[in-house]
Amino acid sequence: MSEQSEHFDPDERAAHAEKLRRAGYSEADVQREVTELEEKSATAARIFDLRRIIGGLFVVYGVIVTITGLTDDQAAIDKAQGININLWTGIGMLLLGIFFLAWLKLRPAAHPQPPLPPEAVSPEGETPRGE
Repeated sequence: MSEQSEHFDPDERAAHAEKLRRAGYSEADVQREVTELEEKSATAARIFDLRRIIGGLFVVYGVIVTITGLTDDQAAIDKAQGININLWTGIGMLLLGIFFLAWLKLRPAAHPQPPLPPEAVSPEGETPRGE
């Protein structure tokens, strides 16, 4: 599945293209405008990838809770039945956050495919078969 179909619904694309045609824009203008919208949509999807947000928050909170666990006094540990719960929870949060960030780094969101030139697209919007 291409990046374009994931982030820019074909029905929306057709509707937007039809609006531009009715407004007096040429086919080249319509194609350029639709391509720009697809690129913006794909860029926004990469920027706001949930793995980045979740991973970043877990790392930040994990550092805070781990530091709290390292500086806990004996009374706080005794209150948790002898387990330094802040330390273990902080380490767990750090590991989860690092997992999400590593996942993002190893499997980034796909880049959009380069648009086809206008002459490669038939009037019906279908790509012609190879010759």
